[in-house]
Amino acid sequence: MRKVRKISLLWRGAVCSKESNISFSKTEELTLLQKEKFVTIHRMRIAQREIGNHTAPFIIAEMSRNHNHSLDRALAIVDTAAEAGVHALKLQTYTPDTMTLNLETGEFYIEDENSLWKGESLYKLYQKAMTPWEWHEPIFQRCCEKGLIPFSSPFDATAVDFLESLDVPCYKIASFENADLPLLRKVAQTGKPVIMSTGMATIAELDESVRTLRENGCRDIVLLKCTSTYPATPENTNLLTIPHLRELFGCEVGLSDHSMGIGVAVASVALGATVIEKHFTLNRADGGVDSAFSMEPAEMKALVDESLKAWQALGKVFYGQTEAEKKSLVFRRSLYVCEDIKMGEKFTERNVRCIRPGLGLPPKYLDIVLGKTAAKDVKRGTPLDWELLLD
Repeated sequence: MRKVRKISLLWRGAVCSKESNISFSKTEELTLLQKEKFVTIHRMRIAQREIGNHTAPFIIAEMSRNHNHSLDRALAIVDTAAEAGVHALKLQTYTPDTMTLNLETGEFYIEDENSLWKGESLYKLYQKAMTPWEWHEPIFQRCCEKGLIPFSSPFDATAVDFLESLDVPCYKIASFENADLPLLRKVAQTGKPVIMSTGMATIAELDESVRTLRENGCRDIVLLKCTSTYPATPENTNLLTIPHLRELFGCEVGLSDHSMGIGVAVASVALGATVIEKHFTLNRADGGVDSAFSMEPAEMKALVDESLKAWQALGKVFYGQTEAEKKSLVFRRSLYVCEDIKMGEKFTERNVRCIRPGLGLPPKYLDIVLGKTAAKDVKRGTPLDWELLLD
C-alpha cells in the first residue's frame, strides 16, 4: 500500500476547501406529527445532496477507464460532466494486482467472441483500465471546483483505506463485488453511504449483502438495478425490479445503466429510481476500454434534463383540474342553441347541439332539455341555460 498525504475536502454545494473536515454520512431526522403520533423519517444524504423521491434523481457520471491514461483527459471529463449538469463523478480504485493474477491462460484470458475485451488477459485489461491512485486527488479537487461530488468504487481493503485518506463522501460497490462480504464489511465500517449495483445477484445474495452492510454500521444504502452485460439491451434490463428492490429492502433504489441512449434510464424514474449511473466519455470515437457503451456530453445533458422532467411529471395522484388547466375548461363541449328559437317553441335536436366552447349546460343534460319550451326568444349561438327553459 503506497503512502498518501492525508487531505480533507469539504463538499458543500460547489464549494471545496482543504481547511476543514465534515462528516459525509450526515443524515437528517425529520419529525412529523401524523395521526397524533410522532413518526421519525430518515432522509439520506450524500455530501450535502439529499437522495430520495422527494427530489430530482441523483445523476452519476462514471469515468471508469475513459481517461485513456491521460490525466488531462480525465480532468476534461470532469469539466464536461459538470457542464452536462450531473451531480457526481465516480472513479474505480484498484490495481491489476488487487484484481487478479498475472496469468494469460484458462479463466484468466478472455475468449468470449461477444466480449468487447476478447483477446485480453484479465491482468492486462485491468492494467490498461486502472485509474492511477495518484490521480485521485487532482480529479477529486477538480470535481470540487466544478460543484460535483466525487467518489469511487473500491475493489479491496487497501482501496478503502486509500479512499478514506481522501475523505470520500460515500462508496460504490460494483456488481462483480456485491457478494464480497469482507469488502462490504470494510466499507460499511466507515459509516458512510453505500451505493451498490445488483447485477447477477439473487435475492438471497442481496439479502446477505444488505444485512452485512447494515450489521457493520451502514445506515444509508442505495441498490441499483444493473444488467452486467456491456452494452446491455433494453429487453434484458427488467426495470420492474426497481420498485421490488425498494419493497424488499426498504432503501433507496436506482439504476446502473449500460444500455445505449437515455430511454431506459429515463423510464426508470417512473418506477422510483432516485439514483442513475451511466458511463461517460468525451467521444466514443476516441476509443478506450469502456467507450463503446459510454455516454457522450450531449447525451448526458439530455439524460439530466429528461430525467428531471420525468421526476417532475410523476407528481401525485390527482383528479380534476389543476390550476393551469382551469382556463381550458372553456373548451369543453356544452349545449348551445344552433338556430334562432321563438318564445314558446320546443328545444329539439335540430336547434340544440353539443359543441365547443363550454359555457352552456353540460352535455349530460341534453335528454332533459329536448322537448322543453323556450321561455323567451333565443338567438343562434346562445349557450343554453336553465333560465331559458320553461318548467
